[in-house]
Amino acid sequence: MLDSKSHRILILGIGNLLWADEGFGVRCAETLDARYLFPDTVTVMDGGTQGLYLLPYLEDHNALIVFDAVDYGLEPGTMKVVRGDDVPAFMGAKKMSLHQTGFQDVLATAELMGYRPDPLLLIGVQPVELEDYGGGLRELTASRVDTALQIALDELRDVFGITPEPRMEAAPGLTHQSIARVDYESGRPSAEDACRVGDPRFLATGTGER
Repeated sequence: MLDSKSHRILILGIGNLLWADEGFGVRCAETLDARYLFPDTVTVMDGGTQGLYLLPYLEDHNALIVFDAVDYGLEPGTMKVVRGDDVPAFMGAKKMSLHQTGFQDVLATAELMGYRPDPLLLIGVQPVELEDYGGGLRELTASRVDTALQIALDELRDVFGITPEPRMEAAPGLTHQSIARVDYESGRPSAEDACRVGDPRFLATGTGER
């Protein structure tokens, strides 16, 4: 077991909430933060699609746990855990979107600069649906959030000796309330009304009217 006092641990959810299962990683981080209180040595963060802007956070932490939707070439909904040097390879093998290109660059740059986190753990799910702008997590993908969180909690306990406390009060939230999962997904138009390239919340007319 590693000394938790000598490790600053970053738990990072990456992905794009606006593209259905692309938001899996962010929803995992959001849910983890809503449920648990962590010691000061642990940071839970919505990394979104920030790419190289995440470098300062990696520099400030020496251990990293990442939640993401990853195309492993497996059955939809399959969970897969990847560690250490294998993480950049998996994130670059078959990129689903620009955010994975960006995060692979983050890891490569951090390694070149001598501060790539170690241990490094990727907790990923094979997505069901990505091409749905404005859509939320598909039911199968959403059902894997608790599994992903348990993997992260087991890692914190077994590797670092950290067991977070359940929250007794609501957390401020990692994301703005308008895109927090419950509000965001409940505001989605019906399947009959939604457009697969976007929904009315994100489409604008040529006159600038929404």
